Amino acid sequence: MSSRLIGVGVGPGDPELVTVKGVGALRDADVVVVPVMDTGERGRAEATVLHYVGAEKIVRVVFALNERTDRGRREAAWDAAGERVAELLKAHSAVAFATIGDPNVYSTFTYLAHTIGELAPGTVIETVPGITAMQDLAARSGAVLTEGTEPLTLVPVTAGSAVLKDALGGPGTVVAYKFGRQAQAVVEALRETGRLQDAVWGSALGLPEESIQAADALDGGPLPYLSTLIAPAPRDGGRGGKL
Repeated sequence: MSSRLIGVGVGPGDPELVTVKGVGALRDADVVVVPVMDTGERGRAEATVLHYVGAEKIVRVVFALNERTDRGRREAAWDAAGERVAELLKAHSAVAFATIGDPNVYSTFTYLAHTIGELAPGTVIETVPGITAMQDLAARSGAVLTEGTEPLTLVPVTAGSAVLKDALGGPGTVVAYKFGRQAQAVVEALRETGRLQDAVWGSALGLPEESIQAADALDGGPLPYLSTLIAPAPRDGGRGGKL
């Protein structure tokens, strides 16, 4: 039978937010791969997985998670990681890959699955959804993501603050990921579009160092890279007004 590679979303950091199905996939797999930076420190995915499986079952595979500018170095790391996982798939029938958030939302798993599709084309690739940072921040802050017919736009600020500003000009809620290094530009975009007052940001959700604040309290200083912002849709405060 073909080996299986299962991308398992383990949520934004709080181990209690891993789904029952996700825990089952981690425990049923022969090995659980976790991505680490080439500096070697334990990542959020590995820390979460350790609540459910023993360290002896975990295989740490280096991805250039901290590489944003050198495309050649980044892709070389993806290739090396793919080859390592392909070796694991030859020896095991089920390999899980743990990723923070959801495996189909800005996840390292996407690149791994693409590489495995080329290196081991018979592999069955599956995913188990996970709780996303925007869902967790909405729950912890009380921000409502959508009502009625409102659209929801998710923007990675690594694409540039202009993309965020364009989204903020629309009618719906805007969620920004990975904006910590461009915090000043994000605050300016919120202010210029009149969306600053109701916006909220958070980082390290569910962890001891968690921080959740109103966006108008931001001073433009640098924030953790994996910061999340929610700018709710403009609403008149009435019930069901967007139906």
